[in-house]
Amino acid sequence: MATMMRWDPFQDLRSAQDEMAQMSPMLAHALGLQGQPQGSDRATAWAPALDISERKDAYLVAVELPGLKAEDLDITMEDGLLTIQGERQFAHESSEQQFHRVERRYGAFRRSITLPAHVMAEGIQASFQDGLLQILVPKAEEAKAKRVQVRPGRTEISAASSEGASSQDATPS
Repeated sequence: MATMMRWDPFQDLRSAQDEMAQMSPMLAHALGLQGQPQGSDRATAWAPALDISERKDAYLVAVELPGLKAEDLDITMEDGLLTIQGERQFAHESSEQQFHRVERRYGAFRRSITLPAHVMAEGIQASFQDGLLQILVPKAEEAKAKRVQVRPGRTEISAASSEGASSQDATPS
């Protein structure tokens, strides 16, 4: 009697992924890339995950950067563009160790975020703790409309403004 097995639709994909992972070192060797760490200049570019939230008084940008130090980061604000850049080094270069899988990303990264025009660039603050970069971008005081009260009756124009108008009328041209 034949036994029934449950079909896993993703098993084929997992098998193909495992085969590709096994072929990767052979391909690297064939291309002459063997021995180069993942963090070299030829490494795939990566971008850290970030969240942008808004409060009444500021925008808050939170960026996940595990394994980095504050010294590894460069933050600039120019023409409404907030740019965060840095580099995560591949720190496990050892002849005693052979990696079977490297899923974390290494190398240089750069993220740029366009912010609204009404922010105070000089008030930007950044903090970095436990792999989380937090950038506080304060909003500028928006131009508030001035309310003009309307009074009943006729308003007298001040004497200084009427003298200026009449002296200009009296000046020969």
